[in-house]
Parts: sequence; C-alpha cells; structure tokens
Amino acid sequence: MYQRILLAVDGSQSSDLALSQAIAVAKATGAEVKALFVADDSDAFFDVAYFDAKALMQGILTFGNKVLAEAASRLDAAGVRHVTQLIEKPVAPGQISSTIVAQADTWNADLIVLGTHGRRGVRRLLMGSVSEGVVGKTNRPVLLIRSEVEG
Repeated sequence: MYQRILLAVDGSQSSDLALSQAIAVAKATGAEVKALFVADDSDAFFDVAYFDAKALMQGILTFGNKVLAEAASRLDAAGVRHVTQLIEKPVAPGQISSTIVAQADTWNADLIVLGTHGRRGVRRLLMGSVSEGVVGKTNRPVLLIRSEVEG
C-alpha cells in the first residue's frame, strides 16, 4: 500500500503528533519515511521592523536541523527506514505547501503526512494554512494530524 511517506515537520506539537502517526503507518506497511523541513523566513517581514536577515535564516536552519535530528532519532528507535531533508528556501517566498507538494512529486511519495495547527478565523486568514495548501495542490493522499485548536 504505502511504500514512501513524506512527513513534513516544523517542530510544533501537531508535527510531533504527525511523526507518531507516520511511524505507525510505516511500521504497519513497511514504508520508508522522508522527514522534510522547509526553512522559510518570509513571515519575519510582518513581525518586526528591523532584523538581521542572515542571523534569522541561520537560526531557522539550526532549528530545522534540530527538528530533523529529533525526527530521525524517533524513526531510528522505531526501526523505520528513513531519510531527512532540509530545504533552505521554498519554491517561492511563503510557499511552504507548494514546496512540500513538489518534494512529494519528486520523491514519488505514496502518502503525505503533516500536522495542522487548527487555526480559525482571522489568524487562519492572515497566516494561511500549509496543510490546506498541500491538500489543494496535490493528488496524492494526505493524512492531516490535528493538535488542539489554537483558537
């Protein structure tokens, strides 16, 4: 059934829950998991008036490598075959969902697994939804794992 699972991780609670589900599916099907972190600094332009772009990106990359190392450790402990990949730039600024779909296509994933933060209302409109973008841009099966609603 599923032989290649693309798992998008971002270090959030919902991402951690998605990792648990990807492990369960991979163990049940013998699938390989590709854990993917997409580094994107485009949101920073809306958060602060001045920042050191180079230092910000280095912090994002360091965080991404940490998230991927933690995912790899859990996948190892579960005995799941896996690879990890850090994408330093999305296909276009703010286009994390398009980048995830492009990676799923390139890697020929059978399933995409990712967490969703449960944002609603104005927060969802302003921040967008990576998970909604992935679902709308792919014809591959997508397993969304929802954490508690953030409000």
